[in-house]
Amino acid sequence: MKMQLRRKINISSDKKNNKSSSLLETLKERFEKNISRHKGIRWEDVQKKIELNPKKLNALAEMEKTGGEPDVVDYDNKTREYIFYDCSPESPKGRVSLCYDSDALKSRKEFKPKNSAMELASSMGVEILDESEYIKLQSIGEFDTKSSSWIKTPDSIRKLGGAIFADRRFGRVFIYHNGAESYYAGRGFRSSLRV
Repeated sequence: MKMQLRRKINISSDKKNNKSSSLLETLKERFEKNISRHKGIRWEDVQKKIELNPKKLNALAEMEKTGGEPDVVDYDNKTREYIFYDCSPESPKGRVSLCYDSDALKSRKEFKPKNSAMELASSMGVEILDESEYIKLQSIGEFDTKSSSWIKTPDSIRKLGGAIFADRRFGRVFIYHNGAESYYAGRGFRSSLRV
């Protein structure tokens, strides 16, 4: 009985290790293909930080699983953290058709979406990009040319029932507003993670 239990633990541990190494390999390949996003940062240093923090590895796995294609975009010298953003060309497909937050979800009387952007981000262990982060992302490439992404909404706007989202059209970035309870198949959210 104990032998069987040990074997089960070893098998699940092996599967977990295989998933982790597969994810790290994917992240490394993306990192090396997109050097312009993170000049002066070495993958070996990033990987060490990830391996020391299983929660961050899980959050990166969630970003990847939902179609975010996370990549390193910056390093914070004060906190000594590497910053990952979702770098998928369009808003991540595994995170679309969501209203903005739990209050918006509760306020819908019918045709409720399956979740909200803020709740899903929290369950994934990530933060939704704010306006300045979204603009920074757009400075390193062209994203959301056919989709749009919810971005962190200031409390003053949210208190009035609104939420903001952004996209890129006609060669420039636009920030818009919508009712927080709205949701669309072409709108998801982009996230950030500090490691």
